[in-house]
Amino acid sequence: MSKEEESKSVRIPREGELLGEVIQALGYDRVKVRCEDNEIRICRIPGKFKKKEWLKEGDIVLVLPWYGMQEKTRGDLIHIYKRSELKELERLNYLSRLKQES
Repeated sequence: MSKEEESKSVRIPREGELLGEVIQALGYDRVKVRCEDNEIRICRIPGKFKKKEWLKEGDIVLVLPWYGMQEKTRGDLIHIYKRSELKELERLNYLSRLKQES
């Protein structure tokens, strides 16, 4: 895959999805994430990420809040960004919103 193709395949937040930074691993498939709307949410880690991807503090993730029920405090983790994807998000100014809140 060329670099141009790789940059096009970066998962960009869609409507209703938020970028977030992992601030604490809680155990039992849960992490605490500070989202770009400056809310701290406890997010579930789906089974597809448990063995393949390891999360640590400071990782950038994509969160889908639980709209309709506890949307300010809960969410689902739907994507974990790799280092190469973060460079592309930075270039597209998506990470600037997350860094402004820190």
